[in-house]
Amino acid sequence: MDPLARIRDRAKSLSCSIVLPEYKDERMYEAAAKVSASGIARIVFCGEADVVAPNVARAGLDPNDVSIVDHRTDEERPRYVEEYAKLRAHRGMTHDKADGVLSDSLFYGAMMVHMGRADGMVAGANNSTSKVLRSLIQIVGPAPGVRTVSSFFLMATGKPEFGIDGVLVYADCGVVPNPDVKQLADIAGCAAESCRLLLGAEPRVAMLSYSSRGSAHGPLVDKVIQATSLFRERYPGISVDGELQVDAALLPDVAARKVGESAVAGKANVLVFPDLNAGNIAYKITERIGGARAIGPLVQGLAKPGNDLSRGCNVDDIVNAVAVTCVQAKGA
Repeated sequence: MDPLARIRDRAKSLSCSIVLPEYKDERMYEAAAKVSASGIARIVFCGEADVVAPNVARAGLDPNDVSIVDHRTDEERPRYVEEYAKLRAHRGMTHDKADGVLSDSLFYGAMMVHMGRADGMVAGANNSTSKVLRSLIQIVGPAPGVRTVSSFFLMATGKPEFGIDGVLVYADCGVVPNPDVKQLADIAGCAAESCRLLLGAEPRVAMLSYSSRGSAHGPLVDKVIQATSLFRERYPGISVDGELQVDAALLPDVAARKVGESAVAGKANVLVFPDLNAGNIAYKITERIGGARAIGPLVQGLAKPGNDLSRGCNVDDIVNAVAVTCVQAKGA
């Protein structure tokens, strides 16, 4: 079975509620109808009830199958404002300022996740990645022991010889512009866990560079070598190799020539890019020229899950993000 179909099937057994705060986008209602019909999750719309209710009806959604939380009039709003003010007090947040921030449904949706009213959030169809991440990092915060919140894509290549039945994890392609050694090791560790959780496979992590095992030298290569060493110290049970060029990471014949014996080279399923330039360019080339399907940017390292969407996303992208968020929420 297609790994993405497996994720959707797993989500169906988890009884999650996922908040969608971009209530003015018709794609959200079409996606909610698919999610509801397939039993993937219960959808909670966060937004103006007089806007949401007619859209729910137009999408053919049974009102009993979705919830509507109006962030302007919600009875929990005073408690949420107080909590947000506390969370951001170290940054000079006041009650009045908190009330203004939570007038934005995106931040209110993140607060619903933080307060346990929803299992996760999906947004980004109308909001920038930076704003979605800001709401989640400020309110939900990083998971215990995680120093770097980052992102990843599931790249469904349609070529079963790569990754897990054709699906690879790419990280970080959307959040950390120029990670230092410690951050790069953090990103790799979270990406390995994302692979294990979502693809049900043991991660084989390739730390990518323009060099393979000393074929080139310089500060950019040194960063990847040091991050690989730190990763091995932190995660001794996970297979990793680096620095590797991407062809050595993915192609067995190239790996044999360039690297030799390796538990990862030629069969990597997690690709960790040295910076955001490389990661973002790579996923778009894989998608646009390689014909792969990109699911993400998905967020890793949060205490509770929230996921970002491309503003060019389609309905199925939203459905997949909801399913991924369910699996992340339950750790299933």
